[in-house]
Amino acid sequence: MTTIHLFAGQGSQRVGMGRQLLAAYPNLVRQADEVLGYSVAELCLDGPAERLADTRFTQPAVYVVDALSYVDTVRITGVIPDLVAGHSLGEYAALFAAGAYDFRTGLEIVARRAALMADAGPGAMAAVIGLDEMRVRDLLRDAGHDVDVANLNAPDQIVVSGPVEAVASVTPLLSAHADTVVRLPVSGAFHSRQMASAAREFDRFLRGYVFARLKIPVIANTTARPYDGDTASTLVRQLTQPVRWSETVGHCLDQPDPQLHEIGPGTVLTGLTRRIRAARSAAVAL
Repeated sequence: MTTIHLFAGQGSQRVGMGRQLLAAYPNLVRQADEVLGYSVAELCLDGPAERLADTRFTQPAVYVVDALSYVDTVRITGVIPDLVAGHSLGEYAALFAAGAYDFRTGLEIVARRAALMADAGPGAMAAVIGLDEMRVRDLLRDAGHDVDVANLNAPDQIVVSGPVEAVASVTPLLSAHADTVVRLPVSGAFHSRQMASAAREFDRFLRGYVFARLKIPVIANTTARPYDGDTASTLVRQLTQPVRWSETVGHCLDQPDPQLHEIGPGTVLTGLTRRIRAARSAAVAL
């Protein structure tokens, strides 16, 4: 049996998340408050929702709940996972689980990432349901807009990202071919070329850190394969390159007797895993 932990990312947040965890680990919560300069428990439990949806606050809050969820899961089960992965922001909690850094250091890095991504300027993202990656890429190329493929969440769920006007302009074309196109409640063009300036600043910031050798394999978003040892460069590339989540889960499902467990708030990744499993089963049936 292969125990695999999948860590939730931005979009899984909700007011009230982590209530029991935040009360159960006061020392870690105190560390988080010291790093952030505000009460993470108040943010998670009281919001307001608009503040919790602000990237600057969302990412630190989800990282804290992810990390505490991992600590709590291991404490209760006594089982260390054999493999870990995280969706976008969730990759930072996966690296914490793998021993790349301690809880506090991970939060420092996440807080800086969040600020840089928020400062990169306005942008938009939309989920395209019912088309595969190549079809979406073909349509974007034909449209000639500055819109990139950002998340490969499932074989038939692709997220695109770019300037607000460009995403709005290309949406009717995508909608004409897809089952549906849903605008995501974000204010930035994450995992796209629009994050290039943030990536350069983040690269300079990460040079001040030394990452420990990973104790557990971590599947990288950018490659859908285990980290090759260059943690900082991999995290920098993640800002501008697609989250290859469908391939990541596929890699996990190829392990011996894989047991996948979502860690963190919500069940978004559990739903995506079901879609990916179904697509793989359908492909085998053909």
